[in-house]
Amino acid sequence: MGEMIRFGTDGWRARRDEAFTEDNVVRVVDAVASLWARSKPGSIIYIGFDTRPDADRFARLAARVAAGRGLVAMLSDRYVPTPAVSWTIAHDPRACGGLMVTGSHHPSDYLGIKFRMADGGAASTDFVDEIERAIEPDPTDARGPIEVVDIATPYFDSLVSVVDGDAIARANLHVVYDPMYGAGRGAMPAVLGALGVSVAEIHGEDDEGVAEMRPEPIEPWVDDCEQMVVEMGACCGLISDGDADRLGAVDEKGTYVNSHKLFSLLLWHLVNNRGMGGRVVLGAASSLLTRRIARDLDCRYVIKPIGYRYICEEMRKGGVMFGGEETGGFGIPEHFPERDGLLMILLLCELMAQTGKTLGELVASMEEKYGKTWYGRRDIRLQNEDIEALRTLLPGMNPKIVAGCKPERVSHADGMRLEFADESWVMLRPSGTEPLVRVYAEAFTLEQRDELLEAGAQIARLKDDAFV
Repeated sequence: MGEMIRFGTDGWRARRDEAFTEDNVVRVVDAVASLWARSKPGSIIYIGFDTRPDADRFARLAARVAAGRGLVAMLSDRYVPTPAVSWTIAHDPRACGGLMVTGSHHPSDYLGIKFRMADGGAASTDFVDEIERAIEPDPTDARGPIEVVDIATPYFDSLVSVVDGDAIARANLHVVYDPMYGAGRGAMPAVLGALGVSVAEIHGEDDEGVAEMRPEPIEPWVDDCEQMVVEMGACCGLISDGDADRLGAVDEKGTYVNSHKLFSLLLWHLVNNRGMGGRVVLGAASSLLTRRIARDLDCRYVIKPIGYRYICEEMRKGGVMFGGEETGGFGIPEHFPERDGLLMILLLCELMAQTGKTLGELVASMEEKYGKTWYGRRDIRLQNEDIEALRTLLPGMNPKIVAGCKPERVSHADGMRLEFADESWVMLRPSGTEPLVRVYAEAFTLEQRDELLEAGAQIARLKDDAFV
């Protein structure tokens, strides 16, 4: 009898030495394939995989299981970014969806399966619930034939055609690219090189550093990129996570540029340089800076719960120009309604080329106009029973004083977010995938931000004196 399988905000993941077994992979894939086979019999399903050990083997198994349900299983002939799978599905009307075997931004001992629907976007909450209900207790023995196809080349060719290659070539950009040992390695430097960008790639091969690095494009995992940018005199460092659907960046001084600043710069670029318009979709932990810029650009913004699938659901309603989450996942539904860290990297290069400014100069100009804020996140690891207790109590919490300040507004739409009179804020949210509580805060001084983060941590631990 198989164990209970529950999904997070973007599919299923588990440790390779624990629940990520052949039997459980078969059960998960058979469940989603059975739903697609019922709604669109005989349609194509695309399967990709990243650079993790065994990802290719599990992807081949997934393809054979899906084919056993009567779907036409198309398996990538090499490791690919998740956006390549999304793009391929979105551009093939015969496709019902796809699967990506990836550890994404999680530690090296994890693997997972992401689901992508017929438009290339994330599975909806309702569909994920359907998959969970469809999982059989025992794995099926049914297998079918598969086809091995080139998913990577058409996707990367499409990226080159999206941006202003002439402007990028004239700019003579010199960048450091860090794929964090993930699926962007090799191919992304080739794309940048084809556009006339001089690229130094780090962490592009398998070595002993794989196990030590968490492929998430935030500090401290970007330290090597920060150092290399300074050593090489590059105009910036560009970073993608393990499956390349998220991005991070480092300016020419080796300073990490957080995802909110990147999203804000790209939003400004899309409107002012590319003439785009429409709604902007943000996660509940989005920055005050981004909201200010959206208002200044006359872009109506919509706030959704944390998790890109909620942003994707809003994109499917139409009229959305740009969407993004605080973890560096940004998407343009005109491309497909999902994150694409590699497209965003090219758009950053286009922005630098068209303005003639380095990444640091762009950030400085933006902060001069819209103000400088300090944003932070702290992860509080707790026992499962303590997290469940907090999850139960949060909807009824309404603190009177936090870090010496009186909240002006409180929202329980996704955890608890408290906003203060000066527009600073703090937010608590139990993770949907890990045994921890995430605390976010943004303020106008570093000291005020840290006080709010500490106050949020005390609330997460249910300390009696946390509200005074």
